[in-house]
Formats: sequence, C-alpha cells, structure tokens
Amino acid sequence: MNSDTTITASSLYERALGAYLGFACGDALGATLEFMTPEQIHETYGLHKDITGGGWLGLPQGHVTDATEMTLTLSQAIIDAQGWDIKVVADYFVVWLSKHPTDISEAVLRGIRRYKNTGDLMAPYDDHDAGNGACSRILPLALICLYQDEAFESWLCEQNHFTHHNSLSDRASQMLGYLVKHLIRQETDLAEEKIAEFIEKEPQFAFSPYPGHSSGYIVDTIQTVLHFFHTTDSLEDCITKTVNMGGDANTVGALAGMLAGAKYGVGAIPERWLKQLDPDISELIKKQTTTLLSLAEKLAEQNP
Repeated sequence: MNSDTTITASSLYERALGAYLGFACGDALGATLEFMTPEQIHETYGLHKDITGGGWLGLPQGHVTDATEMTLTLSQAIIDAQGWDIKVVADYFVVWLSKHPTDISEAVLRGIRRYKNTGDLMAPYDDHDAGNGACSRILPLALICLYQDEAFESWLCEQNHFTHHNSLSDRASQMLGYLVKHLIRQETDLAEEKIAEFIEKEPQFAFSPYPGHSSGYIVDTIQTVLHFFHTTDSLEDCITKTVNMGGDANTVGALAGMLAGAKYGVGAIPERWLKQLDPDISELIKKQTTTLLSLAEKLAEQNP
C-alpha cells in the first residue's frame, strides 16, 4: 500500500469517484455524437457540451450506453463475489444481455453468447479484434487492485479475453489501467513515466502530433484520449473536446472522463452534468466506488 501519509482516504475516494462519475458523464455526453464527424457535429450542435440524450440511439437525457452499463455490471460482480471470479463476471454479463441493452458491440455479443452456449470463458485469439470494448471495462479492476499490480495484470487479461483476445488491446488496457491507478494515488510523475514508456515500446500509439481519428479501434481510442488529456487543463475541456471529435464518442469520451476524473477529482465535474446524469446511475456509482476501495484495502492487507 502507498506509504505516503499525505494521501488520505478521502482524497483517494474523491479521485476514484471522479474517475467513475467522469467515465459515466463522458459516456452520456458522447452518446449524442456517436458515429458523427466533427464537421457534422459542428454544423448540428456547434460545440456539444451538455448531456442531452438523443443521438442515433435516441437515448433519454442522462442515460448511458453499454460502456457504463458493462462497467457497472463488472463492478457488481466483483462486489458480490468479494473479489475476482471470472465465471461470476461472465454470469452477470449473461444476465445483462438478457435485459436487452440498448447498445452492444458484435465482439461483446459474440463473447457472451459463446460463454452461454459453451461455457468457454476465453475468446479465440484474433489479430483483428483490437476494438476498445475490453479496455472500456478496466476501471473496476483498477480500483480493486489499487495497491496490487500482479493481480491487476492477471485479472485484466481474463476480463479482456472474455470478449477481446488481442495483444494490442491487452497492452493498451494495461497501460490505461496503470495510468488511472497512478492518478488516483496522486503519483503524477509515475503516470507520465508510464505513458512515455508505453509510447516508446508501442510507437503506433504515439499521439503527438495527433492523427485526428476517434474510433473504436484501440489505437485511435488511446491516441485521442491521451491527446486531449495532455492538451487540456480541466476535466470539462478534456471530455468536451474528446467527444466533439465524434466517431466512437461515447466510449472514447468515457475513457477520457475516467482519466480526467482521476486527475482532477469529482469536484471538477460540472454540476450541470451531475444533475443531467441519470440519478440512479450516480447513486450506484457512489456505492460501488466505496465498496471497491474497501475491497482494495482488504486485498492489500491479505497480500502486503
């Protein structure tokens, strides 16, 4: 566990909750713009900066997409199992699918159906299955493994491979997860070192100069998230500029919100967004954050 006594439980909670609520706000804000181009967005909305719903899914104001729904489901599976159990996670995803979610990717649908039909917890390796769907679910694991790196890497692979078995996706997810952990623990220097180390090893993810593509491909996703994370100085600007790139705006916006929330804390989230977000989602996120951090403490005590 981090020995820095200046990092209090309240400051950890503020950043962890900021990451989770930032994720949901980025999802809800970006859902309106999914599959649009920046030019179409500008022509239709000018600068889209309020959670209004709509979009191709026709969402009510404040509702989220599969990115947040699956993260909430994964968190609840961890909480109810009092730790990590990939079979429990898989069973919870089956229940989630049975409720006919508004949106679901082909890879996720394929993975859940495979498990339901065969019991197989791992998708076959696929060089082309480098979408951002698995990466979008890393936050619960980053929270429960806040002080445990070995468990984080192992469990992350199991989580990823349930729907996306791809080494590019794995490496990007691991980097982003470590980045969130460092930011929540206020280890800014380590966070920047992690990014630099990752780009040195994986130059295809280089984001400066920014290529300008925001899509569900993991390389485009990471480049967009890191670009706006580094070129803005507030949570609102980071999320707003990210989603206004369009493309896979809900998922990319959610991940940008996760990083910005971990960096700036929950107090940086605009009050209007918190009021516009579905209140049931907000309350569940608050409860889950508290419990996941408690489980992180428990795991750290069991494995010092």
